[in-house]
Amino acid sequence: MLTAHETGEISAANATERQPVVFVHGLWLLSSSWDRWRELFEASGYATVAPSWPDDPDTVEEARQHPEAFAGKMVQQVTDHYHEAVAALHRKPAVVGHSFGGLIAQKLAGEGVSAATVAIDPAPFRGVLPVPASSLKSSLAVLSNPANRGRAIALTFDQFRYGWANALDESEARELYDTFHVPAAGAPIFQAVAANLNPFSETKVDTGNPGRGPLLIIGGEEDHTVPLVLTRSQFRHQEKNPGITESAELPGRGHALVIDHGWQEVAQKALEFIAAQVPAATAGPAQSGSRADH
Repeated sequence: MLTAHETGEISAANATERQPVVFVHGLWLLSSSWDRWRELFEASGYATVAPSWPDDPDTVEEARQHPEAFAGKMVQQVTDHYHEAVAALHRKPAVVGHSFGGLIAQKLAGEGVSAATVAIDPAPFRGVLPVPASSLKSSLAVLSNPANRGRAIALTFDQFRYGWANALDESEARELYDTFHVPAAGAPIFQAVAANLNPFSETKVDTGNPGRGPLLIIGGEEDHTVPLVLTRSQFRHQEKNPGITESAELPGRGHALVIDHGWQEVAQKALEFIAAQVPAATAGPAQSGSRADH
């Protein structure tokens, strides 16, 4: 169920004449990590909505005090939550997602509910190969214990530094860790790793849907968690779609590229792509709110 805060954001977006943009965060972040992005997009004429994952605490401090709130969340459950938010909007939104949020954004696009999609360092969907050693090392905090599938796991600073902030100096890495990092569900990591062994995996994306809409995949050159080999593989799958499919590789950037000192470069690239596909002042297609109608 959508929270009162989320329904309030959706109502505010619906009350405007602006094109909506939905932001989807990934593991180890909260929706507040998009706040600067939302300011930029709103200044450019868009209405923005940033739902949380189900049951996410409201603040970083609360999240660290109650890590159990994150436990057990799975990819389809989270996707359905965002689908509910999208369906409540009066216009088909653009969708921007990072990491597992980038996977969820592509799942939504594959369902035909996104007017344009930007997937940033997206977690791989079923069929994407190979899984590089750096990705596995980045996931060891979760994968090292099978019981973590049902738990919420926090990263140590050293784990965060390797997986997220390897392209940053230590002082900025520490600042990002202290400001943004929260525990995360272990289940999606296990789902992603086992995806190619499971034909019914929740990480499956419909890349062939002609209603997918325009898609941009952004990868960071130095990302240890989602290396370029994974973003390139996702692009090769997606470029077979009849819709516009583009990719961008950002030199010297790691997995923290949406929250680090260079966030605005990434946000501007996403904004330019979306603006070319769905201008802020142009009304998008009407929505009825049902999955079948998209």
